[in-house]
Formats: sequence, C-alpha cells, structure tokens
Amino acid sequence: VAAGQLLRSRGMKASKVCVAFASELERSHETCELALASMAGHEQETWSSERIRRDWKLNERHYGAVQGRLKNDRALREEYGEATLVEWRRSLHGKPPPMDETHEYYQPPPAPLTESLADCQKRVVSCWEESISKALFDESDLPIPPQERTVMVVAHANTLRALMAHFDELEEEQVPNLYVPNSVPILYHFDHTTRKPVEEKLENLAGSSHARWMLSAENHSHIRQAISSGGTLTRALFDAMDTTQDGMLCRSELEAGIRELMKPEAGPENDCAVLDLAKKCAFSMTDDEYVTYEEFERRTAEAYDEVADRAAFYEDEDRCADLWL
Repeated sequence: VAAGQLLRSRGMKASKVCVAFASELERSHETCELALASMAGHEQETWSSERIRRDWKLNERHYGAVQGRLKNDRALREEYGEATLVEWRRSLHGKPPPMDETHEYYQPPPAPLTESLADCQKRVVSCWEESISKALFDESDLPIPPQERTVMVVAHANTLRALMAHFDELEEEQVPNLYVPNSVPILYHFDHTTRKPVEEKLENLAGSSHARWMLSAENHSHIRQAISSGGTLTRALFDAMDTTQDGMLCRSELEAGIRELMKPEAGPENDCAVLDLAKKCAFSMTDDEYVTYEEFERRTAEAYDEVADRAAFYEDEDRCADLWL
C-alpha cells in the first residue's frame, strides 16, 4: 500500500499502468492489486485486476526438497549443515536436492523440482523476453502507445534480482550480491529502439545499475541496507528531496527532506551514512543556494572521504560510529 501511495505521489497513477505482471503465488497477485488500488487513490475506476497477468515464471525460486522449511530451522541445519545451506542460498549454481511427487508442495511440469539461482534467472529472463517486453514494446491492442507505456512487475526477491541482473548486465559472481528490499519501488526507463535501459549506471554493492529507487520515510530503512553510501542511494535521496522535480535542490528542500527521513518510521537516522552526509551538505549551503545532482553527489562524496579519514584514526567501532551522528 505504501509503495503504491509513493508511486502516486510521484505522478505514477494506476491509469498509466496498462499491464501488470505477477507470479502465480497469491501473495504476489494480492500485493499487485493493493499497489494498483493505492496508485489509483480516489480514482478507483482507473484500475482493474483484469490488467494483471499471472506467470509461473515469476514465481519465487524453487528450493526442492526443502521447499516450505524455514532457513533458520535447527533440524534443517543439522541435516544439511550451515555451509551447505549458505551455498544453496547465496551461490549462483548451488541447489537443494529435488523434491518428488510425495512432497506436499509438489506441482507437475512445467514447475521445476529444484532450482539454483542460475536456473531461476534463466526462466525469469525468458519471461521478460517472451511476455513482459512484448507488452512494453510490441502489443498493438493496448490503450497506451508503446512510447508512453508503463508496465509493472510484482514478484519476489530472487525473481526481481534475476530481472535486475539481466537489465544491468551483471557478471555471474555479482548476482548473489544484488539485494532486493521489500516494498521499495524500483524504476527502469527503456529506449524503445535499443530496448535497453536509458539511465546512466550508478554504483551499488553488486557493481552498477540502471535502476532508480524511490525513497520515502517508510522505505528508507529498507533501501539503506541495499546499496552503498554513494551512487544509487545518493540519487534516491536527491530525487526524494527534489519536491519541485526541477533537478535542483535548495537548502530548504534539503532540510525538509532530511526531517522527513528522520521520522520514527524511517528508522534511526544514523543507520544511513548518506543521510548524515546530506546534513553536512545542507549546513554548508547558503539560504539562496541551489545545487544540481552532480554537485550534491560531489559534496556528499567529499564529506564521506572526510569522515572516513577521521574514522581511520580510531580502532574502536563505537567511537567510529559516533562520527556519523
């Protein structure tokens, strides 16, 4: 709901989404409906569940014989060992043993019997190529022309990770490092000729990404876990604070954005180094000064280097953490 409200507040209304994709799992379909309803606001007639297309290829990764068991299950750890469980979850090609027809979650083909992250990525990319991209670029019977279309995908961490890895052309070893937080809208803009993302790449923990994250007080504590102290998060902060959407920030906008992100629902403000660096940037500005994104990024980078240099003099972690307050 909060994600849909955030999208609406940024001008992305339900009426602009001509097709939405969800997995066959009920939680994905229900989340998609909630998001569209929130994006519609008081204009509930502008969305319909008939706009949602369900595709099994967007289902969460299949964990074979251990499907349905909790990863912190003591019996599971004792049976397979912690190292094996980590290998299954985080490596690209490791996968649990397959389930058989007696398993309570067994489904007939085309459902898999087990999957590695690579297997999951392969089927998700085929969903993009065979279904999602056709809705975005090719279908002629949709009410919105291709150049103006918005397609929404509501799926699961591993399947969204697979899509992002494909869009950003990540190396195999980078894919497991790509973290996808819950309920944080992620935007990609595509060139309709090349069918490639058009935004410049920004740095994150997995390497670099064309993605643009939508930041609010509610999802701030999620997004700060996903990305580094510069790059993508810096862009998200700038966009969240740029209330006039003119690509410039004045001191009052920056201070208002900082206050919003310091609300209790955003989590402790010192959890995000970039937010503290934004404070330093605001304090250095005059009342009538405006900065572009490039200047904002430069100033936060300089402040980060300054704090990092000072922190190098301290060995005690608590004292280093105090430097961010």
